[in-house]
Amino acid sequence: MEKLLDNQVALVTGGTAGIGKAIVLKFAEEGAHVALFGTNQERGQEVVEAVARLNNGRPATFYKVDVADSQQVEQAIKQILEKVGKIDILVNNAGITRDQLLMKMSEEEWDNVMDINAKSCYNTCKALVRHFLKAKKGKIINMSSIVGIIGNPGQVNYAASKAAIIGLTKALAKEVAARGICVNCVAPGYIATPMTEAMSEAQKKAVQEEIPFGRMGTPEEVADCVLFLASKLSDYITGQVVAVGGGLAI
Repeated sequence: MEKLLDNQVALVTGGTAGIGKAIVLKFAEEGAHVALFGTNQERGQEVVEAVARLNNGRPATFYKVDVADSQQVEQAIKQILEKVGKIDILVNNAGITRDQLLMKMSEEEWDNVMDINAKSCYNTCKALVRHFLKAKKGKIINMSSIVGIIGNPGQVNYAASKAAIIGLTKALAKEVAARGICVNCVAPGYIATPMTEAMSEAQKKAVQEEIPFGRMGTPEEVADCVLFLASKLSDYITGQVVAVGGGLAI
C-alpha cells in the first residue's frame, strides 16, 4: 500500500524530542527517509533506534548540528545531499524558550531565542533553496507558535521569534511559488511536551481553561498537520499559517 511520503527525503530540525520527535516518527511511518538535526547525541540516537523499531520503518540519520550556526547547517545539508541525493521536505522545528519579563530580560536571552528559533530558519532555507528551485518542487514547513500570533507576557523574545517565522514563511512562499515549492507555517498552541511540563499545575489549569477544547494538544496531533503539509495532499497550499491549538487563536 502506498504511503504518503514514499521515496521522500525529509530533514527535521529539533527532531530529538517533543513535537520534533513525533514528526520524525510520523514521517518514517509514512515511508520517508528522515534526517534529523539536534544537539543531544544520546537523544538523537534514541530517535534513530525508535524509527528502526517501527513496522516497515525507514532509516533515520542523526546529525549533531547547532542550527544557529550557518556553517554547521550548510555542511550537514551537504552531507545529506551527498549521501542520499536529495531532500524533498524541510521542517524547521528547532526552538527554545528563555522566558523573562522584558524589563529583566538580558540581551543574551533575547539573542539566544532569536538565533535558535528564527535565524535557524534562515540558515536551513538558504542552504536548501537552490536545491529546491533546481528540482522545481519541495515542501518547507516552519514551526511558529500561537504565541507568535497572540503574544504572551514574559515571552517577548519567543513571541518575536515566532512572529518572525510567520513573516519569513509568507515572503519566501511568494519567492518560490513559481517553481512549485510550498512554504507553510504551523503554529502549535499549548502542547503536552517537556516544555509545558515545566509549568506548575496551577498554570496548566489556567491555560486549559483558555482553550476551547479544554485540554492541551499532543505532539502527534501537531505531527499530523505537518504530515499533511509535507504530502502531496497540500500541493496547492502555500504561505499559510495553520494553528493547531484547540481553538485558542480563534
